[in-house]
Amino acid sequence: MSKHSDGIPPNVLHVCPDREAMERIASYGRKLRHTVVTGDDLVMQAAPRGLTIKQASHFPSLQGLPSPGRMQKLARAMTPFDLVLTHGWDALDVAMAHTLFKDAMQLPPLVHHESDLGEKEAVRLSKKRTWYRRIALGKSSGLVVPSEKLEEIALVDWQQPLGRVKRIAPGVDTKAFAEKPKTDGFRMIKREGERWLGTHAASGDLPTLASAFAALGKDWQLIILGEGHRSEIEPLVDRMEMNDRVHWLGSVGTPEKVFGLFDIFAVAGHADGFPVPVVQAMAAGVPVVAPDDGEIAHTLAEPTREWLFQHGNEAALTEKLVTLSRDPQARRDAGEANRAHAVAAYDREKSLATYRRLYGSAMQFEL
Repeated sequence: MSKHSDGIPPNVLHVCPDREAMERIASYGRKLRHTVVTGDDLVMQAAPRGLTIKQASHFPSLQGLPSPGRMQKLARAMTPFDLVLTHGWDALDVAMAHTLFKDAMQLPPLVHHESDLGEKEAVRLSKKRTWYRRIALGKSSGLVVPSEKLEEIALVDWQQPLGRVKRIAPGVDTKAFAEKPKTDGFRMIKREGERWLGTHAASGDLPTLASAFAALGKDWQLIILGEGHRSEIEPLVDRMEMNDRVHWLGSVGTPEKVFGLFDIFAVAGHADGFPVPVVQAMAAGVPVVAPDDGEIAHTLAEPTREWLFQHGNEAALTEKLVTLSRDPQARRDAGEANRAHAVAAYDREKSLATYRRLYGSAMQFEL
């Protein structure tokens, strides 16, 4: 572990970070140095330019049985650093090595992050993984989760102490989303008189949403962001002759240029992870129609929860969409309430400040 008093910035080890974690690095400026363990080139591409960031070249493999020898190698690899940030299940062996050898090797503090348990554990937690997490996180300085659901799992199932678990929702740039985008500033032009119903492919249950969308007037277009799940609804769209009203935009690098064009944002599926697209819609001042279970119900502004429906109830979803599509004032009211709540609860700068306090406290270093 290096010293902070010699004027050299602390060195932080990032293990299996996601793109969001890499983008956060920019907020630390030149106060930190960064070493990244990842096999994902897209993650490294998300790293901000002009800062001291390098990819680890000789870090021990993250794959294999948690044998004493392998754990010792992982622990030894952490010794040059001032803080270790691990992300997700793939990095948990590093956390386990940290717990086993922290005292013996005087290892730096470690903060673990869990953002999504995956499809299998979203339905039912793995007993094996639950037990492993209980032990592996035993000497971590913090466990960051984005949602109330994961916070409950961390406290109850993983049996982590209250002071260790930190719920930090991913922030969005609410100022950028406040600006009304140009109708022709994106790769699809919003024409005069059109109304757009937006959704994200990762939200799930697209067939139910497409069926409900069919009840809206001909001036409404369904705009689907993100990749995947196309084959799930294409036969339905063909059968209902809606090909000219359903549009796939794929991945969007600048969501602030499209979310403000939506008149309604809708989710039909169940979401256990933190619903970032929903918060982006809120920040853009868009009303949201979504299931009344999962994390979304806790995310929305309270006055707008009248637009929640029972998960799996297509008739209720259809009724909410039709009613809201015919009431411009209700859309404005819900959108304004969502916007205000997004600024108060999910602003990116507030989220970044919380991370800086957490990491700085772990290192006893002011960020």
